Amino acid sequence: DPTQRWLRELVGMSQQLQQVHPNVLAKILKERTVYQNEEIVVIDKPYGLPVHGGPGIKNCIADVLPILAKMLENMKAEPLHLCHRLDKETTGVMVLARSKEAAEKIRQLFKTRQVEKIYWAIVLGDPDPIEGVVEIPIVEKEVQSHQSHYKMTLAPNYRLCPEDGKVVRIRKNRSAERAVTRYRRLGAASACSLLELQPITGVKHQIRVHLAYGLGCPILGDHKYSHWSKLAPQKLPELTLRRLKLEQSKARHLPLHLHAHRLCLPLGQPLDFVCKPPLFFQKTLRKLELDIPKD
Repeated sequence: DPTQRWLRELVGMSQQLQQVHPNVLAKILKERTVYQNEEIVVIDKPYGLPVHGGPGIKNCIADVLPILAKMLENMKAEPLHLCHRLDKETTGVMVLARSKEAAEKIRQLFKTRQVEKIYWAIVLGDPDPIEGVVEIPIVEKEVQSHQSHYKMTLAPNYRLCPEDGKVVRIRKNRSAERAVTRYRRLGAASACSLLELQPITGVKHQIRVHLAYGLGCPILGDHKYSHWSKLAPQKLPELTLRRLKLEQSKARHLPLHLHAHRLCLPLGQPLDFVCKPPLFFQKTLRKLELDIPKD
């Protein structure tokens, strides 16, 4: 079955990235370079490649930065530096700096919210309203279930009083971080929507949490944030399964459909970088009959 094959290939690809020699990984990233100047290198990050190392991770972007720098410049080049991070499953625009000073400058631009980031996501359902801003603080919590694990979740400052339905302010969670995400719907079909997202703040898993728990529209393939209390594959609507030619039992193989589409960096003059969604994302859009927006 072509759909199963396509999903298996994707899973296989991210496993392969873990098994290749670091030189091969650096070469893959070199081929995915979309822009470079004396200060920065911009790459189109592939699916399934972690930015940082950790338990069970053999290959990550951080580890091959010295090799990539030499491949792009010369053997004397100093290692490239990370300026921001993307989740392992997120694809798209990623900025690396050629020097510590440039990295510091760019991190500062991210921190002071001067970098404009635009993401695309395919989500389940339809947000109501179709355009707006989600501003709900986010906190990390332990989920008590048969398999205890940690997740980011909402920590709202208000709730509805059950007696009279009035909005009441609740005590602020000390460790919650302010989180703001602007969103707008670009298209809807097959019980799914394509959203354009602009995270104003940069909290861990912010877009995923705001969409799943704030708007009730989890990202397609986001198995972590489609439920609260359990670790289980995402449950897909009948129509979506039909269009994707997928059985619910195989839904666990669906990749996360979140793509860092565009990034605008005010370095001297504003630099604007755009990465087209990866092939699997484009295929899903076609299968769901969601139109691919023209830039």
